[in-house]
Amino acid sequence: MNPFERKRFLKKANFLDLTPVRVHPHEIRDEGLVTILMPRFKNVYLSRMFQPKRKEPFIRIKLDKNGSGVWLHIDGKDSVGTICRKLAEQDPLLTGASDTEARVTKFLSQLYLQRYITFREIE
Repeated sequence: MNPFERKRFLKKANFLDLTPVRVHPHEIRDEGLVTILMPRFKNVYLSRMFQPKRKEPFIRIKLDKNGSGVWLHIDGKDSVGTICRKLAEQDPLLTGASDTEARVTKFLSQLYLQRYITFREIE
């Protein structure tokens, strides 16, 4: 799916009903923060040819506390609305449900456009 179709899909869909699914693996750093591991090359043959031997095969994307909380709640079963409710219950410092929904939907739309996640409804 090209980038224009990806944006068009986000505009048409009700974001709170979508079910996010992780595309890349992750590891948990100290203090419970998440690092997404994105492969440098998707093609196995290109990675063998161009990947230096001593260089790590993954690009590490470090998430902050809020991003890590959202990432850990993505399990392929819960919708975005359910994830927002769980985060609001878990962290009472967030100001209201609408603020939580706005922040989470914006973060997930960025993850989707960068191809770190996809949605079950697309598959």
